[in-house]
Amino acid sequence: MRKTLKFFHTLASCGLIGGLLAYGVILIAAPQGTPSAFADMRATVAAIASYVILPSLAVALVSGLLSMAVHRPFQELRWAWVKTLLGISMFEATLGIVQSKANTAAALSAQIAAGEPQAKALAEAITYEWHALGVILVLSVGNIVLGVWRPALKWRAA
Repeated sequence: MRKTLKFFHTLASCGLIGGLLAYGVILIAAPQGTPSAFADMRATVAAIASYVILPSLAVALVSGLLSMAVHRPFQELRWAWVKTLLGISMFEATLGIVQSKANTAAALSAQIAAGEPQAKALAEAITYEWHALGVILVLSVGNIVLGVWRPALKWRAA
């Protein structure tokens, strides 16, 4: 059971990092010359957030929590609890920020493609989206560092 959970946790973490990097690459490299191309790019970003990032994050969080439940020594290690709190923070940030910003930007770009002036609102949405993406990448890398490095942060004896 423990190895199965570790496998799913590692696989989901890879999917999460890959999804976040794909998200950023698409924001940078996708054609954005016309409102229609921009709207298509935003729809692709929203799809990556919905079908890769969120499911990967959910599997990583659930498998991590189950690992702590079935492997009792994890419950006594501070790094495991810090990793859990970072994972929950990432899940909340992803749900609250990246998913909503990706969908907001996609809706705004569709309005722009239809001829409605929304350029300022779209620029603000993209700025916040980049900040959120950066924060989530840092949290994700921090989780990976904790999982690999496993610092000796033990509870103090009372």
